[in-house]
Amino acid sequence: MHKPLKYFTHSVAAVAALLASSAAASAADQYADVIVVMDESGSMATEQDWISDMIPALENGLLAKGVGSGATPNRYALIGFGSFSDESGRVVSAFTDAASAVTASGNFVTSGDTEDGYQGISYALNNLGFRGGAKVNVILITDEDRDVVNGALSAASIESALERRAALLNVVINNPFSAPGPVAAIGVDADGNAYVADGLGDYTVSAGGVVGNGIGTTEVDYPPVAFSTGAGGAAWNLNLLRAGGLSADSFTKAFVDIKVEEITTQPVPEASTVISVIGLAGLAGFQTWRARRRTA
Repeated sequence: MHKPLKYFTHSVAAVAALLASSAAASAADQYADVIVVMDESGSMATEQDWISDMIPALENGLLAKGVGSGATPNRYALIGFGSFSDESGRVVSAFTDAASAVTASGNFVTSGDTEDGYQGISYALNNLGFRGGAKVNVILITDEDRDVVNGALSAASIESALERRAALLNVVINNPFSAPGPVAAIGVDADGNAYVADGLGDYTVSAGGVVGNGIGTTEVDYPPVAFSTGAGGAAWNLNLLRAGGLSADSFTKAFVDIKVEEITTQPVPEASTVISVIGLAGLAGFQTWRARRRTA
């Protein structure tokens, strides 16, 4: 009569071994799916050109931290939105390697003038093929506040869509940020850290970062969504990138460093899968126990 319990115990042990194996595999093979969602209006040429510098720097930083250096590589996708041809969004490049994404970035256009960043994010999440276990990271780049193309979308619905992918969001926007002083900041993260150019192409970090008033409703449309998703992303002032020179160098260095840190520490989105495995295996174990008990 005690034999069925032994089988149930074995089933639980098997589940534990499976989960341990899965966790070990995840730790050994971390990889990211990074999506650039780019405004394709007429004023965005500088930011579109910047992608060809940013992506290789980000890839090298991730590889140095062991993300994408295992059996599964990192991937990059490019989504455009706001062009006259399709204001809702278009796939400029599906997920590919860093070098191919850089090449594809030359296919962005600057022909539009109606930019709905929410629609751009939604389009990306609904039209790309994601990998299980990938660290999903979205970078929205726009110099306008939200021009509503899809009235069904809201900050809450975009946050929910990002959470379903366990995705983290950063926004590069036409908005000022500051550190105490006040001192102009390159950007601010969800913990209130402000990143400040040091005048030498590098940056410093200060607590007490503040989101200023951007063009239109920018500060309401985008930073709160970035701060609320995942463990919290960051918001960045693209005007300091546009300034060029050492200011742009500081911007890129801070942006890449923070993105690498975010992705490196970003949880792998496997919680629901693990719960499902536990549930199914537990149910299977119980059914085996019940069947054997009836036989006994």
